[in-house]
Amino acid sequence: MEEIDERVISVYKYLHTIPEPGFEEHKTAAFLAEQLCKAGYNVQTGIGGTGVVGTLDSGVPGPVVGLRADMDALVHMINGTATAIHSCGHDAHSSMVLVVAEQLAVKGLEKGKFKVIFQPAEEKLTGAARVFESGVMNDIDILFGVHLRPKDNACLGEATPALFNAASTIVEATIKGFAAHGSRPHLGINAIEGAVSAVNHVNTIRMNPMIPWSAKVTRLLAGGSTANAICDEARLAFDLRAQKNDVMVNLKEQVAKAIELGAASVGASAEITIHPGVPAAVYDEDLVELAKESIEEILGPEGVLPVEISPGGEDFHLYTYNKPSIRAAYIGLGCDLEPGLHNPDMHFSLDALPLGVRILTQMVVKSFR
Repeated sequence: MEEIDERVISVYKYLHTIPEPGFEEHKTAAFLAEQLCKAGYNVQTGIGGTGVVGTLDSGVPGPVVGLRADMDALVHMINGTATAIHSCGHDAHSSMVLVVAEQLAVKGLEKGKFKVIFQPAEEKLTGAARVFESGVMNDIDILFGVHLRPKDNACLGEATPALFNAASTIVEATIKGFAAHGSRPHLGINAIEGAVSAVNHVNTIRMNPMIPWSAKVTRLLAGGSTANAICDEARLAFDLRAQKNDVMVNLKEQVAKAIELGAASVGASAEITIHPGVPAAVYDEDLVELAKESIEEILGPEGVLPVEISPGGEDFHLYTYNKPSIRAAYIGLGCDLEPGLHNPDMHFSLDALPLGVRILTQMVVKSFR
């Protein structure tokens, strides 16, 4: 056990020194592919751009179980310089999943296949779609994932068997008006007024409060260097969240309609782009129970947290959304993470990594029974 602990921490410390943005994870992918090859996996590289997939085949018919980790880092502006930093724990996820893969190669499989998916560009929310398009997920029956949790959600020695991420997308709009001199506003159509009206219309949307959702303006760009002219164009962005996929479908429709009506109320028009975004989590109840049992076996009953409802988006859920036959579970691992995810100063207790390896190994082994 001490050897496993040292291994996962060693892998993490190395990956932490080579943070790379989405679709640029060349060093990370090369290292992970090399380690999988050494462990005896059949390895595919360049999946979805820079993704790596390793397959361990027992040669005996059985389920195909997948374990996915994200690889990419975030880019932060540090002293005016764009700097890649692993501030969301993807290096930790990849480290745990690699060591799980190595342990399962040593144990061997009695039946079925085990596939390890190292996915690029989760932070861009497009990596999963690219990996799925490659076809490597076509034979997956069961899929597991993991994410570190901030300390206010879970402490070291705690884990949730189901992290229910929300559906998330961005709606962008360009409000088109008509330019005029500030002294003759009646000759123009003020795009800024159209944008403000669009925001106000979006703020009047009402939906079922029993299901968490939100729609809020996150960007407004308008006007130029001339302050005495009626603005003819304004650009807006709205961040949308919904805990259920059907709610997100309805929310996108309502937001688009509200923007159009808001712009039209001052005589302007709106060009609207709804980005694909990511769907909400949908899990298999039996696998969530399996995850709960695995967490309890490693951390004890006191380490099992209730399911967590999170407004954060995660592209892991594109796999089950695009292929509903995939049964999935996705755990949240406590690690005393502070001050928070996506903070360039994010740090956590490395003691959580061996615990994560043991929990994930238990989950995978149990899923083959």
